[in-house]
Amino acid sequence: MNYTLHQLLIFSEIANSKSITRTAEKLHLTQPAVSIQLKNFQDQFSIPLTEIVGRQLFVTDFGNEIAEAAKKILEEVEAINYKTNAFKGKLSGRIKISVASTGKYVMPFFLSEFMNKHAGVDLIMDVTNKTKVVRSMEKNEVDFALISVLPKKLKVSSLELMQNQLFLVAGRHLSQEQLANKEQLLTQLPLIFREEGSATRKAMENYISKHNFQVRKKMELTSNEAVKQAVMAGLGISIMPLIGIKNELKEKDLQIVPVHNLPLSSTWQVVWLKSKKLTPVAKAFLDHLELEKEKIAQEHFSWIETYN
Repeated sequence: MNYTLHQLLIFSEIANSKSITRTAEKLHLTQPAVSIQLKNFQDQFSIPLTEIVGRQLFVTDFGNEIAEAAKKILEEVEAINYKTNAFKGKLSGRIKISVASTGKYVMPFFLSEFMNKHAGVDLIMDVTNKTKVVRSMEKNEVDFALISVLPKKLKVSSLELMQNQLFLVAGRHLSQEQLANKEQLLTQLPLIFREEGSATRKAMENYISKHNFQVRKKMELTSNEAVKQAVMAGLGISIMPLIGIKNELKEKDLQIVPVHNLPLSSTWQVVWLKSKKLTPVAKAFLDHLELEKEKIAQEHFSWIETYN
């Protein structure tokens, strides 16, 4: 057999995504290039690795076994690279972070300087909703998570980074007459929610329940970006994290509606399991955050004070 590491990487990703298209996108290759490498890899085996049923690609049982072996080989190669860098005195390894959706506007700024300083460190960052973030921690799949509300059932350590504030937001279409009755907006206009499992949605539901608002109509969208676009289009109003709407406020595509008992406030926190044995890279990243977090917050997020 004469397969290459490149072929192992491509097949491992195909087995994971079950898609030539998604594999090509993730590895920054063309679809024909991925298909050719899959064929060349398959030619070295007498048993099918994949099969097409209808227009859907499936990985055979044998293919799954080969994919698992490929994953282990790639991990060993990665370990060799890390050990080589460590022998040279360079910090080397990988950080896995799961980030609650809106945290994508926060975490990159707290990672940037550290990642630029340590070329031997690789980053894997998954952006999803809070429920899935907590699940990934529970399964010990990540080193850290970024959330704004601590999980109740897990024993975690945490490091506070900065405030997270949620405001009532409307599009530029809102009339002065409607604004004059701002305390009634939540009952008069359609309210746009995030999906189940989102911390933003939970905060909205708690606020509405606490103040006994009768919501006229509600819509559910699965990302902060989708909610933002819907509000700008005039589909309704929403309670949104300030951190994600900086440019839209600046361009006046969105406006904050001052309402009693808003904004809602929480704190963005990096958390990890108390029982987690942190790698040297993870420890170095925590040291970096403790030393630099205030400077980073001031440098990149001081604009938030304008809305307090």
